[in-house]
Amino acid sequence: MTATVNPAAKPTARFVVIYDSPSDVDAFERHYNEVHVPLAKQYPGLRRYTRSDEPVPVIGEPCYLVVMLDWDDMGALEAALGSEIGRRVAEDATANLARYATMRGMVLRLREA
Repeated sequence: MTATVNPAAKPTARFVVIYDSPSDVDAFERHYNEVHVPLAKQYPGLRRYTRSDEPVPVIGEPCYLVVMLDWDDMGALEAALGSEIGRRVAEDATANLARYATMRGMVLRLREA
């Protein structure tokens, strides 16, 4: 069964990754842009992939990069992370990007306040 994507629907699930300053910015950026992003954009059901360069901290420590990936719902996000592409993205992050920068990730359930 293939999931359908409703372009008018607001995503309700987000995966956020925060990267600290890389030890080698050029190597990190090269791998991130040439390998990791194209791979991550293959996540099944991914609705939006956004990147915030040079985020400004209001509370807490600064970081280098914040990436946000959105899905229609938690089921779609969980399925994507558990997919073959999801495993390949995770392996690439831990085997390659982690050489240059520490990272942390979180899953958010979005709702109107």
